[in-house]
Amino acid sequence: MVVRYLSRTKIDYYVKVNMMRRESGKPMPVNKYYSITELTREFGVSTRTLRFYEDEGLIHPERRGRTRLFRQADRRLIQEILRGRRIGFTIAEIREIIQVYKEPPGELGQLKLLMKRIDEKREDLRQKRKDIDDTLTELDNIEEACLGRLAEIGVGT
Repeated sequence: MVVRYLSRTKIDYYVKVNMMRRESGKPMPVNKYYSITELTREFGVSTRTLRFYEDEGLIHPERRGRTRLFRQADRRLIQEILRGRRIGFTIAEIREIIQVYKEPPGELGQLKLLMKRIDEKREDLRQKRKDIDDTLTELDNIEEACLGRLAEIGVGT
């Protein structure tokens, strides 16, 4: 069912909701469309971010004129994209993971690829941690040498 509210001064946006009955007999929405504003508020991102993901082919909202209507599947993809970004995946890596899901072997292939990418990311982070620890140790050594030299020349800190 498509509902369109009209008034003399403005036209409110479209809302499409298909209703299905719960066990209790009460209707529940099956296909709810989300506006870009709803999703930006929910996920704390800008409209530019969502348009960027669309431009990159990661999400495919329906269009009604200039209005983007996001389905539940788009919302879930946005959630997964943002999770991937938080753990350090690039847009290209996220696109690859999404694409593997859409092609054979489907979810199995996606899960295997995701596990591989997680192992790679984990190893990368471990190496970065080692590099940071090595740098901190080197800074401590340099500081200690500086303090020692200052003491030798009679300057207090």
